[in-house]
Amino acid sequence: MVTIQSVEPGSPAEKCGLLPGDILLSVNENDIADVLDYRYYITETKLSLLVHRGPELLRFSIRKREYDDIGLIFETYLMDQKHTCRNRCLFCFIDQNPRGMRPTVYFKDDDSRLSFLLGNYITLTNLSESDIDRIIKMRLSPVNISVHTTNPALRCKMMQNKNAGKVLSYLKKLADAGIAINAQIVLCKGLNDKEELDRTLSDLTSYRPALASVAVVPAGLTKHREGLYPLEPFSKEDAAAVIAQVNAFGDEMLKKEGSRLVFPSDEFYLKAEIPFPGEEYYEGYPQLENGVGMIASMRGEFEESIAFLSEDYDLSRPIRCSIATGYAAFGFISELVSLLKERCPNLSCTVYPIENRFFGEHITVAGLICGCDLLEQLRGKDLGDFLAIPEVMLRDEKDRFLDDTTLEELEKKLGLPIRLSPSTGEDFIRTLLG
Repeated sequence: MVTIQSVEPGSPAEKCGLLPGDILLSVNENDIADVLDYRYYITETKLSLLVHRGPELLRFSIRKREYDDIGLIFETYLMDQKHTCRNRCLFCFIDQNPRGMRPTVYFKDDDSRLSFLLGNYITLTNLSESDIDRIIKMRLSPVNISVHTTNPALRCKMMQNKNAGKVLSYLKKLADAGIAINAQIVLCKGLNDKEELDRTLSDLTSYRPALASVAVVPAGLTKHREGLYPLEPFSKEDAAAVIAQVNAFGDEMLKKEGSRLVFPSDEFYLKAEIPFPGEEYYEGYPQLENGVGMIASMRGEFEESIAFLSEDYDLSRPIRCSIATGYAAFGFISELVSLLKERCPNLSCTVYPIENRFFGEHITVAGLICGCDLLEQLRGKDLGDFLAIPEVMLRDEKDRFLDDTTLEELEKKLGLPIRLSPSTGEDFIRTLLG
């Protein structure tokens, strides 16, 4: 049961008499616990809603078109609280945050509903057999799963959860039901790499064709690891070896099934200083949001968009600006700026690589750069008329960095406007020239 916060004016729910404060118990005799139940059961054209209003039980009938919304608004998006993580993973990034950050930064979610709705990854340790049955019944596909290893004992060790190995059986149940699975392997040097990685990839292929893709990403290691499990970062040579291992497996899968299936994340290519594959390698970018193929995708979009510059922009207008990014993408962003300058001779743009002093030198991605590092390393520099930064540096509301510095504060202290650039090639051009 969930409490109705408000009712949209003119909606079917308002017309039938539902009110804010009513407690929704069921739809067509099906109990409602959260957004998945609600969205699934209101798809019908005829609805019977059982509601608690004070001491009374009331029933309301609604007729509508299939899949139309009925106009109820609830306190939270999930109509419930987020499910917190039950693991204590040896590589958990949240455990490596310094003290004093905003409380939401320390929240660990492991919520199957967010996997389906927002693409988040789940570990399965929060789920019961009935939860899996609901996923199957509602055809919630795809499900994004952090596998890490298919070795049950090793998975228990890495996630410090005695049930972490047992719940691997859910993979087969989901696959047998035809639920698509995107898998993630957070690779930890000396734990689940090398022979263990081969085992995991081989085991995962047994879930084909339901297994849609596998991403292999390196564990992020900050400087705030006091008292945590001793993990080492991957060296340049290590990263090259991981790419070779993953691609050897992918080559075999390509021959056998026509799909590579498994992809190393962009971080491995950047660390190894190995050129990125072309767009065709990524097979439609099934793991783009997981940092797999983002640079190849951005490059492809940039090359398509740059061909139409003279049609879309006034190339005679002088532009003075700057860009700040992480060390990982510095070379790539510098290359795009150089190509843009060839077509736009009046563009003056400097790219500044930002060292991550907040989290430590091993964190080189742009998305984890904080406002304090931007301010410290850019203050006093010639930044032109505006500064462009990747929008992934900010939280979803696009107003605040991880260290709680606001965008407005940074603009004021640097003394110039800041433009946010989405992670696409076309938007990159628009941010600088638009």
